[in-house]
Amino acid sequence: MYDYIKGILSGKSNTSKGTFLTVETGGIGYLLETTSRDFSAASDGEVKIYTVLLHREDKMSLCGFLHKEDRDIFNILTSVSGVGSKMALTLLDEFESSELIGFVIEGNYKEITRAKGVGPKLAQKIILELKDKLMNYQTKEPIKVTSVSSTKIDNQAVEDAQMVLVSLGYERKEIQEAISKAVALLNDKASAEEILKESLKLLSA
Repeated sequence: MYDYIKGILSGKSNTSKGTFLTVETGGIGYLLETTSRDFSAASDGEVKIYTVLLHREDKMSLCGFLHKEDRDIFNILTSVSGVGSKMALTLLDEFESSELIGFVIEGNYKEITRAKGVGPKLAQKIILELKDKLMNYQTKEPIKVTSVSSTKIDNQAVEDAQMVLVSLGYERKEIQEAISKAVALLNDKASAEEILKESLKLLSA
């Protein structure tokens, strides 16, 4: 329903129920639950918050993120059975999006258990379901990486990064440009996680 809200940051509140930002636009103040990281980073003045509308039986609420990729990963996380909005926010507080995706690609469930309230069984379930969602998006043809430097990067790492970016909803041209620039900045041992991290920085700039 809402992709993002752009307005003036008019309030911040840190309570036992979570961290919240109030963004005012058009005479309306929108209350958005967010991560502690975005709560700390949000500063006075105009802000652009990527949103998720949560609709439960007893109430409707909004979650908000300073970066599009965090919002998109939040949506994918909450599609995993057993992961609600609070758990998804906890995971995004503990890990950067690219770091969390990297653990999923590698199958490293032990690292995911660092997040509060996430045990080994849930971590393994998150990896199993997320890997299926992130890695099974196929394009009709591979996206060509035009940078000369890309020849020294492992093709599988590039393809893995590409599939994740496709699953996050980025356009073909955006992905090609971001990955091409990313691999030009990285060394020949770059992993899919490192390519993703650099690409997401470029895409969110």
